[in-house]
Amino acid sequence: MMASMAPSGREFTPAGLFRSPHLMTILPGYWPRGELLAGVPVESRLFATEPHTQLLGFCHWQPTRTTCRTLILVHGLEGSSESHYMHGIAAKAYRAGFNVVRMNQRTCGGTEHLTPTLYNTGLSQDYRAIVQELARMDGLKRIWLVGYSMGGNLILKAAGEAGSSEAALAGAIAVCPNIDPPKCVEALEQPRNWIYHRHFLVELKARLRRKAALFPGKWNLKDLDSTTRMSEFDHRYTAPDGGYASGADYYNRVGACHVVGSIAVPTLIITAQDDPFIPYSMFTVPQMQRNDRIQVLAPGHGGHCGFLQWASNGEDHFWAENRIMDFLQERT
Repeated sequence: MMASMAPSGREFTPAGLFRSPHLMTILPGYWPRGELLAGVPVESRLFATEPHTQLLGFCHWQPTRTTCRTLILVHGLEGSSESHYMHGIAAKAYRAGFNVVRMNQRTCGGTEHLTPTLYNTGLSQDYRAIVQELARMDGLKRIWLVGYSMGGNLILKAAGEAGSSEAALAGAIAVCPNIDPPKCVEALEQPRNWIYHRHFLVELKARLRRKAALFPGKWNLKDLDSTTRMSEFDHRYTAPDGGYASGADYYNRVGACHVVGSIAVPTLIITAQDDPFIPYSMFTVPQMQRNDRIQVLAPGHGGHCGFLQWASNGEDHFWAENRIMDFLQERT
């Protein structure tokens, strides 16, 4: 692993009061960004990744797609293809000449009906299947996986599992990935993080109720109202739905930390040392440090997937998106 510095003049400087990791985490979702993808061509597409399971993507193709590099974007927990950061990096990448595919994870973005399963942070095979389909059916040869938070774990796990076996996989980029779920859930459930914990749990419960209405009898919801912690929800619902023995078994098996040593493509990880629930210590472990294909940008501030900076040097406020573009444009 290379502990990288940002390009000269591109170090992260938090915008004003946003040095607070909580403000940095929460406010970017409310930042007015206009119609970032207005005028960009879009085509919806269903990717069959398992029997009875389809994932919905929104594809922004260049006029000659096979000559261009392609980004597959994967959102975080309770996000979707419409999350602000998905639009932000999609707009920048498309205008830089990339094909872009904004994916919805299973059941997300209004797609509960497209699979009988819940989504979880171990389903890296979905994204390997999408890479393989785009290579085989579309003739795309230089495909990058880009993920945020839970999506970051998924794409790093996919890259580690693939090693050098996926010829079309050119690289991976993850922003604040939860690569060691036991540590991340422990941090999320700390009292200081009650606002994030409550948000995720309320949204996950609502999603499970929608799923249960579509697939009657599949889940027993009698304990849902009394479930007050993320770890309980995952133990009662996520883990058994995904075929895991328990919540602890699920957390212990699905982290990309187990396979980062096998990543064989250029990889960038952007994380903040003050992220409220993604402990920075996860990125300093030996298995990551030994892999020279991985570069880590870890400024002291930035919150969780926030990184709002002062607009300067010809850049907008979204520092992480701009560093992603630097990394991509440095590689052909």
